[in-house]
Amino acid sequence: MVAIRKSNEEGHKRKFLVVVDDTPECGRAIVYAAKRAARTGGVVLLLYVIAPGNFSHWLGVEDIMRAEAMEAAETTLAKAAEAVRAAARTEPEQVIREGNKSDEIMALIDTDADVANLVLAAGTSKEGPGPLVSSIAGKSAGSFPIPITIVPGNLDDDAIAALA
Repeated sequence: MVAIRKSNEEGHKRKFLVVVDDTPECGRAIVYAAKRAARTGGVVLLLYVIAPGNFSHWLGVEDIMRAEAMEAAETTLAKAAEAVRAAARTEPEQVIREGNKSDEIMALIDTDADVANLVLAAGTSKEGPGPLVSSIAGKSAGSFPIPITIVPGNLDDDAIAALA
């Protein structure tokens, strides 16, 4: 059963969820979400998912590897948050999770009833739109609990602003 979204109720704000990574197209999703959030009185929710790893090689190594992964996540999210502020002068929310990316996206949507839209950007390479777009928009689009916006990766900031 799909949970009812609360983003239009009093005391709630529509959240535009962006999954942050190091791909070039991620910036396109961030700009679009920031512009939409600013224009609709919403909030950008930035999610960084640390891939599950086999951190149990040696005693103590697990803690070091986790700390390094967390530091990389925080650095990447800080850059993404700055991009949101630059694009729309709005303050984003930030979440870091560890696990399978698709599972963590669904878990966040399930636990935060204000998440009303997932914003992804399609890659422009010959390999296709990117693994996240392919896995989420391709396989489960018909049963996904919220709308998915896919921003073409070749749009510049002006084109995105005109659409958002």
